[in-house]
Amino acid sequence: MIEIKEVKTKKDIKKFVNFPHKLYKGNKNFVPFLNIDEINKFNPKKNESYHDCIVKCFLAYKDGELVGRIAGIVQKLYNEKVNEKRARFSRFDCIDDNEVAKALFDAVEKWAKQEGMDIIHGPMGYNDLDREGLLIEGFDQMSTFEEQYNYDYYGKLIENNGFEKEVDWVEYRIFAPEEVNERVDKIADVVSKRYNLRLLTPPSIKWFVDKYKDQFFDVLDAAYSPLYGVVPFSDKMKDSLISQFGLILNKDFIIGILNEKDELIAFGLVFPSISESVNKSKGRILPFGIFRMLKQIKNPKSVDLGLIAIRPEYQNKGVNAMIVSHLMHGMIEKKIEYAETNLMLEDNTRIQGQWSVFDYIQHKRRRSYVKRI
Repeated sequence: MIEIKEVKTKKDIKKFVNFPHKLYKGNKNFVPFLNIDEINKFNPKKNESYHDCIVKCFLAYKDGELVGRIAGIVQKLYNEKVNEKRARFSRFDCIDDNEVAKALFDAVEKWAKQEGMDIIHGPMGYNDLDREGLLIEGFDQMSTFEEQYNYDYYGKLIENNGFEKEVDWVEYRIFAPEEVNERVDKIADVVSKRYNLRLLTPPSIKWFVDKYKDQFFDVLDAAYSPLYGVVPFSDKMKDSLISQFGLILNKDFIIGILNEKDELIAFGLVFPSISESVNKSKGRILPFGIFRMLKQIKNPKSVDLGLIAIRPEYQNKGVNAMIVSHLMHGMIEKKIEYAETNLMLEDNTRIQGQWSVFDYIQHKRRRSYVKRI
């Protein structure tokens, strides 16, 4: 017998957050959320996204045993942007049982209809910096901390419940070169002189945040707003996201580009990979998780290319060469073995093409599904 229960209490939230640890126990490629961050995401008092979202979570039990979970999110800002009535499904995790999956999706779809929605898509989170996309290629690869791992049967369960592909993202692993590419350096130099641009090397994370936080999000909004699933960030959401990612930021991995007015016009945000430490700690910071994380942050063997953004008026002018050049030198200097690109829309060939100066492999693919309800 399958029973669906709405998440209502703090105890329910802990069950919801902890279920993947049980499902993926012993899986070396699964990288969980940090438990405390994930619990806070379902607390309206601590997650600023609740000002713009309606959220409902469900747990699935089979013969009394917890066997699945799912969240439904109505992102009101995104619906205003695209002029549609969409709900998102998120945090879908389930045993390989179509009956359980159907019960979970039926619960979210019923709720979405009650909220006046007629489309459901996902997996998508609260915003573009939340985990998104179902892994459909690369099940033998460890996930980055910023993205989600899932078993290979998930796609079958979702498609069996009437969902179809809406978009795909691809991910690359780019390998550090043995020596610098002089051609890229020359292009970067020409671009910087032509447009009066210079690299920003922040003395500290706090200095960068205090001086350029608003400009950072302005560049991010301008560059990403046309893309699938992206919503603008409120001031409170900005502070929340900075707090969330502050622990893994390293000033040496922030690539900023300024114009002659000292305005931030482009950036590359690179995170030291903490996937292995978070996997070993099962998402727990205390008592030993924090030490594993700090060790990886200080001496990473790989990095995650979290975000790269260029103001629209500076795009297609070679500015990305300045970012790539700085990244190339940094990887060589710090003896980084490789970088993970995270998500790039499969038809965004311009962005994918900037990695052609490196040896690389396309090793993962993710998908967002859609269904009319």
